[in-house]
Amino acid sequence: MIIGIGGCSNSGKSALAAMIVEHFAKKKAVILCQDDYTLDEELIPNYYEHTDWEIPESIDISRYIEDVKEAQKDHDLIICEGLFPFWFDELNELYTHQIYLTLNKEEFLLRKAMDKRWGNEPGWYIRHIWKNHEIYGKIKHSKEEDIIVDANPGVFNIEEIVNQIK
Repeated sequence: MIIGIGGCSNSGKSALAAMIVEHFAKKKAVILCQDDYTLDEELIPNYYEHTDWEIPESIDISRYIEDVKEAQKDHDLIICEGLFPFWFDELNELYTHQIYLTLNKEEFLLRKAMDKRWGNEPGWYIRHIWKNHEIYGKIKHSKEEDIIVDANPGVFNIEEIVNQIK
């Protein structure tokens, strides 16, 4: 089973991925986070004077897809999570399930203001993050079995989510 989990920055993708792995503890599972597949900073275009991490071109997608395919050999459950899990067609074809975390702009701005992992991001760049999520982050090819989760409350009903995973 290969699950793609997407949503904008600070929507809870990593937390949900960990919860799913914990729920399926008897399965041999791995989480492949797109953050671990970013290109070297000098290879990523700038948006004004800021490295533009918010575009699909910032990801080494060939290596990511190769690792997903390799993980299939010895894992029962593979979770692909990140900002752009639904942007790449070759990756979409591998998913058995797609989970998209919705977050309204106001909640995103609030969470991003509290996120100091990269210091204080300028407001113009935070707006750029939101804009690019709207372009690159949503499910590109909808399927009837897609799982859409409201991430605004900040907590997930894991039982409800895993019950939708067949």
